[in-house]
Amino acid sequence: MTDKTHSVAFRDQPIDIHCHRVGETTHLQILSLDTHELAGETDGLNIPSNCFISIGIHPWFIERQNPDHPIQKLESYRDHPKLLAVGECGLDKTVTTDLARQISLFEQQITLAEQWRKPLMIHCVRAYNELLQLKKKGCTSQPWIIHGFNNNPELAKQLLKQGCYLSLGKALLREQSNAAKTLQRMPLDRLFLETDAAADISISAIYAAAAKITGLAIASLRRQIVRNFTHVFLND
Repeated sequence: MTDKTHSVAFRDQPIDIHCHRVGETTHLQILSLDTHELAGETDGLNIPSNCFISIGIHPWFIERQNPDHPIQKLESYRDHPKLLAVGECGLDKTVTTDLARQISLFEQQITLAEQWRKPLMIHCVRAYNELLQLKKKGCTSQPWIIHGFNNNPELAKQLLKQGCYLSLGKALLREQSNAAKTLQRMPLDRLFLETDAAADISISAIYAAAAKITGLAIASLRRQIVRNFTHVFLND
């Protein structure tokens, strides 16, 4: 299990729960990697000290995988010391990959997350009915984190009822976005914040927007996210 002193070291710093490039060294971040990007050599990953990783098979990139053993490649990273989560993985009805194939690979990654006792970082576009069906039918014990959530608060309520966490990002910079409306109503112990693929937006700006929406001081919000991070990723 990851050293819990990391949560102490970053207790006063923002945590970027999901990003696609290494950012500033003043905050902790989870870098999302897709298996098609990786050579399969676990010791070839050079990860900065303030950075952890999540690895998965994204629905956008299923066709780029080796068709014979995409899951085996993911499994080769099981014991990487920086691995905190499985994903990003999930379902997306805007891509051409057959939904049944997406569901099959997603279910296999759900199984890995359960076996490895790692949270699942989830991408979902226009497939929340299917996602909720999978969540309800499965006996899952590991946290599901819906990354980049910017849908209506009623859907957020359904996801939260099923035990999911929501990670909100750049949509919070728009006061009338669904993400902002969701944040006004959701319990903060289910909240994470992220930059995702935004190259021109800092995690500090997203924390500032979230603090304004919730009415919290930024320091208080940071402490809450650290508590969430420690609970979900460090099993504390």
